[in-house]
Amino acid sequence: MVQFLALILALAAALPAAAQPLANQLFGAARTASAQAPHPVGSYARGCAAGLVQLPETGPTWQAMRLSRNRNWGHPAMIAFLQDLSREATRYGWAGLYIGDISQPRGGPMTSGHASHQIGLDADIWMLPPARVNLTRAEREKVGSIPVRSANQKSVTRNWSPAHHAIMRAAALDPRVDRIFVAAAVKIEMCRTAKRADTPWLQKIRPIQGHDTHFHVRLKCPEGAGLCQTQSPTVAELSRNGNGCDETLMWWVTDYLNPPKTKDKPKEPPKPRERGPREFTMADLPQQCAAVLSSR
Repeated sequence: MVQFLALILALAAALPAAAQPLANQLFGAARTASAQAPHPVGSYARGCAAGLVQLPETGPTWQAMRLSRNRNWGHPAMIAFLQDLSREATRYGWAGLYIGDISQPRGGPMTSGHASHQIGLDADIWMLPPARVNLTRAEREKVGSIPVRSANQKSVTRNWSPAHHAIMRAAALDPRVDRIFVAAAVKIEMCRTAKRADTPWLQKIRPIQGHDTHFHVRLKCPEGAGLCQTQSPTVAELSRNGNGCDETLMWWVTDYLNPPKTKDKPKEPPKPRERGPREFTMADLPQQCAAVLSSR
């Protein structure tokens, strides 16, 4: 497979840009990690990853879900973090954690789903509290997570619990974590119920669309990872403005969900559509990604 990918890369280099193969198909075809030192390359949504480690399918306090996707690969720092957080989850009555997508074996753009998860430093953790951590492979393809956000997106459902809050707080307090993406209703509920003297960590909890059945943890670039691009602005910069429980958060359930009526304005010419990760070719990624893909 590696020799085949190397051949494809060599042939692609001779093709005009419009005819080059899609990067997500190349990275999606890699079944194992590269035999290189662990190193995230590029940004969370435009990069790849050398030397990733596979999260064991099952551990004492975790299970990797949807194994058919082969997306339980991450930087060693991410794998260690997930195992640590899964043990922490048992303090709040859960059997552990169900882990969703991390990255493909060599990172890169995915064949479906995420725009990010490209450098081994993103992971999805299911909102479903595990009743047990001995699900079969077949069960892990069928079991689904649970929504914790209401249909109108303005509040949490009965599925939300103090344990969810406690586990996310533990994740946010971990110095390895840069930010955690959740549905806006979750952030609002966490702001509402957090103790006033204990809220700076809430700045790491960031509202975003599409996160009602899982929360998405993003780690900082590991120390010494010179090819890894830190997200800007960093949460450390954002935290100077407080905990994020302000009018900006409320915008998600006011202007975003119910846009204010405005007078008709002349239509502006449409802006050129930006190409998404599933349209990237290797030319769109850091040049080091070619070596990651062709490495044994």
